[in-house]
Amino acid sequence: MKHFVYLMVFLPIIAWSQSNFDKGVKLFKEEKWAQAEAFFELFLNENPNHLKAIEYLGDIAGKNKSWDKAIGYYKRLKQLKTNEADYYYKYGGALGMKAKESSKFKALGMISEVKDSFEKAIILDPKHIESRWALIELYIQLPGIVGGSEAKAIQYSNELLRLSPVDGYLSRGHIEEYFKRYTLAEQQYNKAIIEGGSKKSYQKLANLYKNKMKEPEKAKKVLESYNNR
Repeated sequence: MKHFVYLMVFLPIIAWSQSNFDKGVKLFKEEKWAQAEAFFELFLNENPNHLKAIEYLGDIAGKNKSWDKAIGYYKRLKQLKTNEADYYYKYGGALGMKAKESSKFKALGMISEVKDSFEKAIILDPKHIESRWALIELYIQLPGIVGGSEAKAIQYSNELLRLSPVDGYLSRGHIEEYFKRYTLAEQQYNKAIIEGGSKKSYQKLANLYKNKMKEPEKAKKVLESYNNR
């Protein structure tokens, strides 16, 4: 009888709490960030260590460019589950975006932790694609005097090539394009198209033709080629 009473009292509370999470997920998928956030916060009040709810709140904060909030949520995730690569990746990404919007002096103090976060993600998951992309972006954009390095960017691009040839070619093309070596970038994007034929590969080549090489007709033909496959 006692067990029956317990179930009658607590099951509605549990169901109500879970309902808040499900509503949050639905709204998140519909890109209704503010409404989703409210339901996840309600759910988190009842389930303070629920990893997925915290992650959703961090993602919403990131979409709203509320970097301090995002950093706080992702840091909490790292503390709750220390061996999850994605949490370090997302923490590093949010910290990097905050650094990008901060003063140069303040940003310099964050760069090391941003790098360490992405590198930690790779240690935890040696096949982590996104962290390598993030490190490539970091190394090509940073001035050499504060740790920027094309050689290191290429190193991570080569690692991507071994893990995922399409990502390898696209990342190398991105490096070549960043340094205005457009013919070399074109070659890499074409390799990505041959390797996987992804929409992103065609778009990168078309954008290169249109925006950098000023050849709109070539860009048009690339997109037509994708659509006619």
